[in-house]
Amino acid sequence: MSGARSSSAISPATLQALTARFGSQLSTSPAVRRNHASVEGFHADLPPDAVLMARSTADVADAVTICAAGGAPVIAYGAGSSLEGHVLAVQGGLTVDLSEMNAVLEVNTQDMDARVQAGVTRKQLNAHLRDQGLFFPVDPGADATLGGMVSTGASGTTTIRYGGMRANVLGLTVVLPSGEVITTGGRVRKSSAGYDLTALFTGAEGTLGVVTEVQVRLHGIPEETAAAVCAFSTLKGAVDAVIYAVQYGVPMARMELLDALSMRAVNAYSRTAYAEEPTLFLEFHGSATGVKEQAETFAGIAKEHGGGAFDWSTAQEDRDRLWEARHKAYFAALALAPGKVSITTDVCVPVSRLAECIVETQADIEASGLVGPILGHVGDGNFHAILMIDPQDPGEIARGKAVAGRIVERALALGGTCTGEHGVGVGKKAYLLAEQGTAVPLMALIKQAIDPTGLMNPGKIFDAG
Repeated sequence: MSGARSSSAISPATLQALTARFGSQLSTSPAVRRNHASVEGFHADLPPDAVLMARSTADVADAVTICAAGGAPVIAYGAGSSLEGHVLAVQGGLTVDLSEMNAVLEVNTQDMDARVQAGVTRKQLNAHLRDQGLFFPVDPGADATLGGMVSTGASGTTTIRYGGMRANVLGLTVVLPSGEVITTGGRVRKSSAGYDLTALFTGAEGTLGVVTEVQVRLHGIPEETAAAVCAFSTLKGAVDAVIYAVQYGVPMARMELLDALSMRAVNAYSRTAYAEEPTLFLEFHGSATGVKEQAETFAGIAKEHGGGAFDWSTAQEDRDRLWEARHKAYFAALALAPGKVSITTDVCVPVSRLAECIVETQADIEASGLVGPILGHVGDGNFHAILMIDPQDPGEIARGKAVAGRIVERALALGGTCTGEHGVGVGKKAYLLAEQGTAVPLMALIKQAIDPTGLMNPGKIFDAG
């Protein structure tokens, strides 16, 4: 889908100033603009008026300064893998593409931290770290940039063991809406010095500034890693096994749920032969003895909740095959309904209410007549529904939006959140208000204080003013 605006948000004088400063790094080509307009999922494409390929913090600072003087919006762009329209140029303006800022600047092996430019991807960082016995654990599935992961407050498959971005970001370099450059946090693991500005910019979705460098916490590569797959006779049994394992204190590294429809999609797309039943993909980290104990403990829990054969392996090729199939589950779901697009939504609830929320959601999707696989990082109460709709069918669009809305409303009623990791973007602004209530005006005051002209990624999270 596409959207359109009648005029440019960048004045001729501002465009001239940007061109004079950046030359060939700046593009107004329709093709380049279009490539920075589309996002995964249902939201309409909204291209910027120009795109800057930034190469340094100084580039970003100069671009923001020029745009601030000319009243032009600025949208930060990483890999473009977000699902709630975070990088759409709602009001036009300049998209600052940070993907060429992809240097690993510093690795402190003894202190287990690193400093990277915002365009470094998680896979790139882990390839750089592999021979040092360290890794960066946050895995949202897509090979997202670290700057983008900061901006959306990303998490993913390993959150249950290592936490998400909020737990693994130590400090940031940020270009403010004025063009001023600040650093937040540092390399220490704790500090009581003033406001936690690192946390403020993490999850702000580019509405308060452009993140250009990230100081991250690293972890040691575990002595032993095992992956496992276990099918269950019912969806509730699979989720109950997760709940029990969490409450029992099994130190899982990954606990991923795929419903029967997701498993059918995965088999067709990745040419695997898994049982097409509700299934858990699991991973265990630790010593050889510890991993064996964890796997055996979970096998017992699974059996009590209707789990079938429990196959686990420490072989790298087996683990890679399993997680490659899981990471491609979104594209496998899209392949179930060629020609359709997805409304992909996520919610998170207290783990004790997870079975109730997922089972009711599955029944709701089935009653709607839509194709809608369910999968998620259920160890921390987070799951996703991928609702396939025909963009030319108003009735199907309406049903999809209605189901997505009820998923969020159900999660909020159970004490959950409208988004566990996708963020608010343009898609969930109304639900943020329903969830946070009187806290949203305070967020708006913070936005107004830092970005008084409202030029940083406008139209996202909430409507200011």
